[in-house]
Amino acid sequence: MIKKGLSQMGEFNVETAQNGVEAIEKIEKEIFDLVLTDLKMPEMDGLELLKNIKGTRPEVMVILMTAYGSIETAVEAMKMGANDYITKPINFEDLLLHISKVQKESLLLKENRLLRMEVRKKFEFNNIIGKSKKMQEIFSLIEKVAPGNSTVIIYGGSGTGKELVAKAIHYHSPRADKPFIPFNCGAIPETLVESELFGHTKGAFTGAIQAKRGLFEEANGGTLFLDEISNILPSAQVKLLRVLQEKELMRVGSTERTKIDVRMIAATNENLEENMKMGKFREDLFYRLHVFPIFLPDLKHRKEDISLLAYHFLDRYSKEAKKGIKGISKEAMKLLLEYPWPGNVRELENTIERAVIMTDQDHLVPNDLPQDLIEGYSEMIKRGVKDRKSLNDIKSEYIKEILKEVSGNKRIASEILKVNPRTLYRFEKKSRPI
Repeated sequence: MIKKGLSQMGEFNVETAQNGVEAIEKIEKEIFDLVLTDLKMPEMDGLELLKNIKGTRPEVMVILMTAYGSIETAVEAMKMGANDYITKPINFEDLLLHISKVQKESLLLKENRLLRMEVRKKFEFNNIIGKSKKMQEIFSLIEKVAPGNSTVIIYGGSGTGKELVAKAIHYHSPRADKPFIPFNCGAIPETLVESELFGHTKGAFTGAIQAKRGLFEEANGGTLFLDEISNILPSAQVKLLRVLQEKELMRVGSTERTKIDVRMIAATNENLEENMKMGKFREDLFYRLHVFPIFLPDLKHRKEDISLLAYHFLDRYSKEAKKGIKGISKEAMKLLLEYPWPGNVRELENTIERAVIMTDQDHLVPNDLPQDLIEGYSEMIKRGVKDRKSLNDIKSEYIKEILKEVSGNKRIASEILKVNPRTLYRFEKKSRPI
């Protein structure tokens, strides 16, 4: 009766089996989206059939048919992986509703699987562009560290691709199907970092009107990526150390310990060892983080990758803009290769995206590039002379460019400028708008 009703609707191809053994034989030979099975059957009952299907073909949806007195068994079957159950006697309209529900669930699961495949593809190594020896070494390190649970710290200037590397590690690890949660420790006020990372109880501080899970709990089973880790306060450093050592945390305002399973990847554009020696970063936390360091080179130190990256971004953004841009002129490429790229790969990407928007030709030419890139640093002095700028103005502009070049690292900038680092702190304070 059920087969006849479903077949007459024209939406379903229906096959029948006399028992569970026959059903398994058919499932092994053909592809089915849904199995509708009785709970009580000779030779093999519905629970055993369910276990067999979910063990070999987990994508196949299963609906159990059960008598009223067997509902408890049906609920147990749901825990074993059954997608739904329906009680006898079977009402055809009710059955169609159950099938529709399961079909929607199946579609959602397929979409999720496809999405995960797309995400994994996005963060494969061939999406971290680089043919240089330095980048090949980075790829090798990612391959080695990804399968385990070791803590990783990534060093690199702004725009070098630290988060991209962190994602590549996560999506090539056994945690790939679990959450990857990024957090920039310098993006919110220092006082709120603890609450964001570890969560808080209701009333833990002013404004805590309800309990909140922290990012470590949200990332449970997966990976938490902490960028700009050098910015966290000493109080948060203590809690971070406990998480790494004990695999447990306490929410702000609570004394209850919560066990977690999270892989941590950290990143910074500062010299963390120098910060440790200066007393800005805990020594014990430094060594906990430094299990597996990865150092990303600035783009100016891997110039052989610039043309490769430029064409990669050109291909992406010309497709997005629906423009048939065939390449980059020799003159434009010469400028790209000579420019020092203080903003690294991110700056190059932004430059190519802008050039694609600007161009009216089938090749990018120098006029499509930003004026600063065309002029270079030598023009800074010429502009100063032309605009009758004071020596202090020229010095200020030069200091800003050097700081930009080294991603704000005052220690490195002070070595280049041959001045005391305190001079740069005073300069920065003086330059801030009132």
